[in-house]
Amino acid sequence: MLTAKEQKLLDAFTPRAADEGIEIVHIEIAGAKKAPTVRVYIDAEGGISFDELSAAQAWIGQMMDGIDPFPGAYTLEISSPGIDRPLRTREHFERFIGSRAHLRTKAPIDGRSSFKGAIAALDGDDVLLATDDGEVAIPLSDLKRANLIGEVHF
Repeated sequence: MLTAKEQKLLDAFTPRAADEGIEIVHIEIAGAKKAPTVRVYIDAEGGISFDELSAAQAWIGQMMDGIDPFPGAYTLEISSPGIDRPLRTREHFERFIGSRAHLRTKAPIDGRSSFKGAIAALDGDDVLLATDDGEVAIPLSDLKRANLIGEVHF
């Protein structure tokens, strides 16, 4: 679900993030190739504080300067994953069993590439998603993008 460049950045940041007591949830490179935006979503047990966001902005910025992944300027954004949290790893799916999610696949499965439903379980390398049309097995390797469907209860 990550591009090669996004994976390279994730691999570089993960050890430091662990030392800082945070998790790199997802990395996204968007926008123009000449001046892209690099979005790094971080989280910690109990949520992420403003101080943790600020500290991560500093050390991730320093690491980006050392890695120098782009020939020109870029914008760095550090954020919490938010209510529509991205799901990237097997552990993410396991943690959110029972939650509603939106999964998009690289290629159609039974004529569809977009699925919404509750994460029912993981079976081997498949995410089992309970949709309105029944349960569907989606291989983790076939996922293009996945995120929780945020719910607000008043």
